[in-house]
Amino acid sequence: MDERGWLTERFEKHRSRLRAVAYRMLGSLTDADDAVQEAWLRLNRADTSGVENLAAWLTTVVARVCLNMLRTRESHREEPLDGRLPDPVSDEGGADPEQEALLADSVGLALLVVLDTLTPAERLAFVLHDMFAVPFDDIARMIDRSPTAARQLASRARRRVKGVDPVPEADLTRQRRVVDAYLAAARGGDFDALVAVLDPDVVLRADKAAGPTRAPMVIRGVRNVTKGAVLASARTRFTQPALVNGAVGLVMAPRGRLTVVLSFTITGDKITEIDIIADPDRLRRVELAVLDD
Repeated sequence: MDERGWLTERFEKHRSRLRAVAYRMLGSLTDADDAVQEAWLRLNRADTSGVENLAAWLTTVVARVCLNMLRTRESHREEPLDGRLPDPVSDEGGADPEQEALLADSVGLALLVVLDTLTPAERLAFVLHDMFAVPFDDIARMIDRSPTAARQLASRARRRVKGVDPVPEADLTRQRRVVDAYLAAARGGDFDALVAVLDPDVVLRADKAAGPTRAPMVIRGVRNVTKGAVLASARTRFTQPALVNGAVGLVMAPRGRLTVVLSFTITGDKITEIDIIADPDRLRRVELAVLDD
């Protein structure tokens, strides 16, 4: 076997793990594959004769590539969306929507959404240490910080993932049951099941970034709200429950990027109000956290 074939074989041995690291860092299958490809290109250009642990070397390369990509994202966060709720899936970048949905579901879409609210350094420290057991000494070198600083970044990220103090557990259990029923009915386009979980006088409010027009919307009555939910059923592929300001809500995040939050007011076992948040400024103010199963 020639040197290139030997190098390829060694790289392929680590590809799955590198892709897993990159996906959790970036929340996008297309971006993760780009980061892994960049690591392959750098491996081909580098002199690795003195590298004793190729897996660690490649993880460092992928992490640094992802960190640069996250910092680029951060610099563009202030750019406004184009005014309407985006479709959850497109063919941009050649990603397989079904594969992306399955991967997001296996990782936990809500977790990816919360990770997207962290700073790039916090996300790197948390993902590498808590998910892949990378030592803080190694993480510190990736981000040009001390090991103590890297530990603090991961700790701060961990607190963000756990979120604000939620409402009492009994209420969360009831809320989760109602929200799960709503999501299942919406995914199935089940008109009758949606009617069953909504209050007859339910009110839906959507900000100007969520609707087909540039004006906020208010929809009243169970039949009108249900019709809208059925029409939007295709968008629920990338929607999962999460803690929204301490209560159970829904997050929509195609490719791991938060685009819409649904906040619910629940009375008894019925949804009485739904607030749809899609405006980027409002989304940044929402406290999100992973909801324990």
